[in-house]
Amino acid sequence: MTLHWRRRLAERDTMRQDTWKECLRWVVLSGACVLVAAPAPAQLLGGTSPQDAQGEILQQILVKVNGDIITQTELEERQIGLLQQRGIQLRNDAELARALEEVTPEVISGAVDELLLMQRARELGYQFTDEQFDEILGELMTENGFETEEEFRQALQQGEGMTIEDLRRVMERQILINQVQQIEVLGSVTLTEVEAREYYEANVEQYTEPATVTMREILVRLREGLGGVGVAADDMARADAEEARQRVIDGEDFELVAVAASDAASKANGGLIGPIELSLLSSTLLDVLAELEVGDMSEPIRTPLGYQVLRLEARTEPEPRPFEEVREQISENVFNDRRMAEYGRYLDRLRTEADFEWRNDRLKQAFESYEEVRAARLAAGGE
Repeated sequence: MTLHWRRRLAERDTMRQDTWKECLRWVVLSGACVLVAAPAPAQLLGGTSPQDAQGEILQQILVKVNGDIITQTELEERQIGLLQQRGIQLRNDAELARALEEVTPEVISGAVDELLLMQRARELGYQFTDEQFDEILGELMTENGFETEEEFRQALQQGEGMTIEDLRRVMERQILINQVQQIEVLGSVTLTEVEAREYYEANVEQYTEPATVTMREILVRLREGLGGVGVAADDMARADAEEARQRVIDGEDFELVAVAASDAASKANGGLIGPIELSLLSSTLLDVLAELEVGDMSEPIRTPLGYQVLRLEARTEPEPRPFEEVREQISENVFNDRRMAEYGRYLDRLRTEADFEWRNDRLKQAFESYEEVRAARLAAGGE
């Protein structure tokens, strides 16, 4: 088994896949698909009807779902695809075994869900016509600079190990699944104006601009001698900072003093820092700023770099953004959450109504063990 797996992984590693995966992502997006992960070749995607399986009778059938089959070959190719997608480097047989054990529950779960969605698409009479395929294929060839279909076929075979027929099945699968999602799932998801406002009021902190301060600084760095920073160096830096502060008190512009006396990079902007969120500042700095009114200047503050003099330029308090300004964002967030919840319920209904015939007990256990993870991932935004 180990040699078999290493050979298959090595074969896939020799393919120049990156360019074609980008092409296939483009294909999926051009069909407005909800599932946007780059697909593998069609023979990898799980779910083969008995009619299509006539030429595959030597393959081991792992499970039948409403009469359609998932084979050992299909499972292995999906496992390979996920391992490569995650960039997992396998140094020995033990790591390979652990990696396969980790990805198999997710792989078989996803294969079953896609198969059920394709079956539902057939029940609803959805079709992917030759005209649709030709249109997308033409756009794909133009986008990637191919003048003839033969050039495209050769590049597709060399880059991804796919034929045009494989690519068509990939497109068909993604677009038909998307049609099911659009009509059967999205059609039942709504969000009223009242619900959006209620969500806004209950989660207003998510749409609140944080408190900020804007300030100017003069930094006098400590000068290290051969023995490090001594008392004399510390006293000298403090004296220079106090002198700079006194110049401002005596009437010089803070900005000009910063340009002349500061050792900080901010001197190029007259010592300007910010606006900066209060949550990003140290507790020491927060304590200093809390004592200042806008326009006030601090005493020299000892920092790890030296002595710093601050002037508070502006302060803002937390301010909720108006509902009208975030209405679209709320709709997108809430609608997406509801869509994923409804999508999970829809898939659960398809699974409940499906007729499973498992031919591999370990795979059945892997499938069932992934239920809680799958539900959590759907609730969090999709698989």
